[in-house]
Amino acid sequence: MITTVLFDIGDTLVRAAPPATAVGDLVAEPFDGVVRTLRALAGSYRLGAVTDTSVMTSADVRTALGGTGLDGLLEVIITSSEIGAAKPDSRGVHAALAALDAGAAETLLVGDSDRDEAAARAAGVRFARVGGDHDLADAVRRALTEVDGAFTAAAALVGPVDDGAADRARVHHDRLTKPRGSLGRLEALGIQLAGIAGCEPPPVPAPAAVAVFAADHGVATEGVTPWPQEVTAQMVANFVAGGAAINVLARQAGASVTVVDVGVATDLIDAGVGAPTTLERRRVRAGTWNLAKGPAMTPEEVRAALDVGADLAVRLVGSGARALVTGEMGIGNTTAAAAVIAACTGRPPVAVTGRGTGIDDSTLRHKVDLIEHALRRMAPDAPPEAVLAEVGGLEIAALAGFIVAGASLRVPVVLDGVITCAALLVAARMCPPVVPYVVAGHRSPEPGASAVLEALDLEPVLDLGLRLGEGTGACLSVGILEAAARVLADMATFESAGVGAVR
Repeated sequence: MITTVLFDIGDTLVRAAPPATAVGDLVAEPFDGVVRTLRALAGSYRLGAVTDTSVMTSADVRTALGGTGLDGLLEVIITSSEIGAAKPDSRGVHAALAALDAGAAETLLVGDSDRDEAAARAAGVRFARVGGDHDLADAVRRALTEVDGAFTAAAALVGPVDDGAADRARVHHDRLTKPRGSLGRLEALGIQLAGIAGCEPPPVPAPAAVAVFAADHGVATEGVTPWPQEVTAQMVANFVAGGAAINVLARQAGASVTVVDVGVATDLIDAGVGAPTTLERRRVRAGTWNLAKGPAMTPEEVRAALDVGADLAVRLVGSGARALVTGEMGIGNTTAAAAVIAACTGRPPVAVTGRGTGIDDSTLRHKVDLIEHALRRMAPDAPPEAVLAEVGGLEIAALAGFIVAGASLRVPVVLDGVITCAALLVAARMCPPVVPYVVAGHRSPEPGASAVLEALDLEPVLDLGLRLGEGTGACLSVGILEAAARVLADMATFESAGVGAVR
């Protein structure tokens, strides 16, 4: 595992000054997103810098970085002038390792040049190169993913939302040609989008990408649902053919749909060339074990599913998605979701377990009894990954990875029903800064969904009594998110319209 990240400074963190610039004239200008990336990384890694300069000491570098926010994030700064050796000599890297008490095998060096890479190689540390587009977060993500997996990389890059951008959006709303607060939740959503993106006005969160993670559950054999397990595979085929509700609503929203087989128990029919919906075969195993009789998954399977979700989020945003919509399919998954929610909130199963696909009273009592029995195997303070392994689902784990990675990419992640609520709950316990990046698309009638929204202080955008899942409620709310961004970008101010404001 990586525990320590070192950075070159000039042309990696800040724009390099022209040669022969006097020390007193140096003005550090961080590249876009650099400070936010280091703030996120500082929660999980020790950070330092190794930089070449013929005249500056580490104190001089800290002074030059003053006011940027970078100086307080770097525990150690090693300069070539102080150690008497410049890169590609590895002595600067070794000095940083000694100062941070870090081993070479657990260290990553990020730089922009062949000299940086040669120094890293000589010191025996991993290297990540900042490219021409200068996206430091992308360079770090690639390196961390290679070592520790897509989920760990994503979790490390989730930092706080930009409160400054949110405040500017709030002030701007008060300058628009309307009574203050008259657009209600639309204003709050626009402010949230500004904080997520780190700019005001925020970009319109379009196009959106819907991800439907499909998996089966061994607990379905316990009679907790009247639907046979084969329906999961049949519905996947329906998604791929473009005939499900989520396909209809995604077309209306201009969103793509990607279906991921992360744990379907039965074989899937090949979609064929030209199918309207993308199917990804990322099956970790063919359904979970029966949570009523023992753990649903191994820890390794949980981690693999988390990585599947995180990897897809990175690829969808890399392909142009500007909002991510959570969806799922799996017969028996409301039982797993209720168990996860009860375990993570401490609420009794009877308070968070619903009727799912419409079960009767006796089946509901049976469902609650099974969950109560399964939860007795766990300590009340079991960590979230242990909860997933004991009573969760492969699609719930994949959704958790998807949510965390979306937050790390600074795009809004739109929550759907009770299954995705359970995924958010474990994601929030694994990576607490993720919650402000999430928009609750709608309120599901399932009691567990409301329990999660209350626990995380989330207010749903819609309340239409939807309980289908698939991402349908979340997809319906996407248009409202787009409207919230467009109001901030396109609406006239009192000054520009020549309209008198009430003070």
